[in-house]
Parts: sequence; C-alpha cells; structure tokens
Amino acid sequence: MTVVFWVLSGKKIKRFAVIGTALLFALGLYYANQQQINVFSLQEEGPQAYYSVETDQKVAALTFDISWGEEIPGPVLDALEESDVDKATFFLSSPWAENHPDIVQRIVDMGYEVGNHGHEHKNYSEQDEKWMRDQITKSHQILTELTGQKINLIRLPNGDFDKRTLEVADSMGYRVIQWDTDSLDWMRKSADEIVDRVVSKVHPGDIILFHASDSAKNTAEALPRVVKEMRAKGYKLVTVSELIAGSTVETDPVEDAKSE
Repeated sequence: MTVVFWVLSGKKIKRFAVIGTALLFALGLYYANQQQINVFSLQEEGPQAYYSVETDQKVAALTFDISWGEEIPGPVLDALEESDVDKATFFLSSPWAENHPDIVQRIVDMGYEVGNHGHEHKNYSEQDEKWMRDQITKSHQILTELTGQKINLIRLPNGDFDKRTLEVADSMGYRVIQWDTDSLDWMRKSADEIVDRVVSKVHPGDIILFHASDSAKNTAEALPRVVKEMRAKGYKLVTVSELIAGSTVETDPVEDAKSE
C-alpha cells in the first residue's frame, strides 16, 4: 500500500506541477498583453496618421501617388476625366513635379487636390528630425509655387514613418495621410485584379491608394470600372481634405508604418 500511495502522490505532484506551469504561463501572457496594450495606448497619444475616417456616409477618397515617369499620368487623368471624376487627391514628389510642370498644371486645372509626397524618396523613419524638416520645407515650397494651393497633406515616401515623423509633420502644419485600401497597382496587378480588389474592400470613409507613376501600368484601364462600380454601390468621391474634415481618424496602433 505504501508503494501505491507514493506512486499516486507522484502522479498528483506531476499533475500539480503541470497545472502550476500552465498557470504561470497564462499569467505571463496576460502580463505581456497588458504591457502591449499600454504601449499601444501611449503610441495613440499625439499626432496620428489618417488611414480612413469613421462615417456612416458612403464617401471615399481616390488618391494617387506620383514620384517618377511621364507615360502613365496622362492616361490616368484621361480616365478620371472620362469618368466625370471631379474630386481626387494627388500626392506629388517635388522633383517629379518640377520636371513635369505641364502635368501638374493639368492636375490643378482639373480641380484636383494636391498633397506633398516629399522630396528625396527615402524612408523618413531612418533619418534625423532636421533632415525631415528640410525635406518637407523644400517639397512644400516647390509644390506651393507650382500649384498655388495651400498644401497641408503629406504622404511619406513608401508610406514609411515613425512617431518622430508624425510630430515633425504636425509641427509644420501637415497631416500624414496613409490609406486603408491599397489597389496594389504598383505591383503591376492586372486591371481585373485592381478592380476586384478595390471594389470588394471599399467602405465608408475609405482612403484608396492608387499610383500614377510609370510602374502602375494598368491603373488607367482599371479606373473607369472602379468608379462605375463604386457609384453603383452608392459611393460619392471626395478629396482627402473633405473626407477628414470634422471626422474621426482611424489609426493603426503601431509606431512605424511601411508599405510598398
């Protein structure tokens, strides 16, 4: 009996040890999750980037980044004109804009909003704050002179930023604009793929990312169908400024953000 007693006790001890280990593991996960939540909470303080806005209205913003090339911007503008799109936002790289003032003027003449896409196409999170300020100042001066618009929206090159970038941009009167729906046109997706992706993902308050650089070979072909199907769903197209005016920003609770 004594032998049996100690065998049973050993099994119980082993069972208790396993249960105790599991409890400690669970407590560790809980603590880690609480720490993670606290980190995210801290990161949500201060300036934020706009990915979409909270609204019940079926409104969305078409946005286009241009940093290089001269073959695609014209067809993209043609497609928007043919689809009677009178509201869109173009984020322009200032060196590209300097080299293509005629295309910039056409964007302005069509009534589209212009945003800043930086000067050098580098990741801001890898640079110091002085460099960020110099870049934003330089691109702001060039784009303001070319467009005559009051420019206060910026989409950072590659969609890359960190908390410092947000603070620098905010101190210079800029709002950082990201996106919630990426058309993936920059990956040279087919027109069908672009249409299916955008139309299936669009939602009220959405900021949709397109490109009009020469890498986006199928954007112009996809646009008329995207616009037609969005309108069939009841969507109204607006500029980013109109979209975010008086609305609640939807943010991504991470310090760094990168795309492309």
